[in-house]
Amino acid sequence: MSLDFSFLTWNVISTFILKGLLFSLYLTLIAMIGGILIGTVLAMMRLSTKKWLNLPAYWYVTLLRSIPLVMVILWFFLLIPIFTGKTLGAEYSALITFIVFEAAYYSEIMRAGIQSVKKDQANAGYALGMTYFQCMWHIVLPQAFRNMLPVLLTQTIVLFQDTSLVYVIGAYDLLKGFDVISKNFNRPVEAYLVAAILYFTICFSLSFVVRSIQKKIQIIR
Repeated sequence: MSLDFSFLTWNVISTFILKGLLFSLYLTLIAMIGGILIGTVLAMMRLSTKKWLNLPAYWYVTLLRSIPLVMVILWFFLLIPIFTGKTLGAEYSALITFIVFEAAYYSEIMRAGIQSVKKDQANAGYALGMTYFQCMWHIVLPQAFRNMLPVLLTQTIVLFQDTSLVYVIGAYDLLKGFDVISKNFNRPVEAYLVAAILYFTICFSLSFVVRSIQKKIQIIR
């Protein structure tokens, strides 16, 4: 069987692929922002000496990191309508799922970042009269974020790859776009081959950016 890519015209790309690519990028961006924000709060809770803060965060992170993402996607998609009586749709369900799920992973990254900042700096902030939250906001978190930036971005690349899993609930992501093309033109091998090349190109380019940022951070240090 010979490969034939003649069906990949600009009209096909703009109609089927760009729509899915935009949603995949949008899902990645929103999940990254929401995951880092919630993950930072979870990291601070996990580092707390108070059990009523530490234990819920611990079990949240442990539970979600122990379950395959595809199962979490299916749970949210199937259970939210049962409890709320409303159907959110595949795209909105995917957004909620990814924010909730990625927060568990980003929290561990941020926890490591917070612990990488020397306690002497926090103690200096307390000596100046800062509260715990002022010290975290002005001293600890900026340094923790800078230290963990390459790792946060690497996790975001993994997040982009994982967005292809929303295919199981029918969300129109990048992979779904290629699936529609493969069925419309009856060229599944070519369609999925191009999809793999596109995913590789995007992720490889982002990895190169991460390495560049990591080198700059090492120079600053």
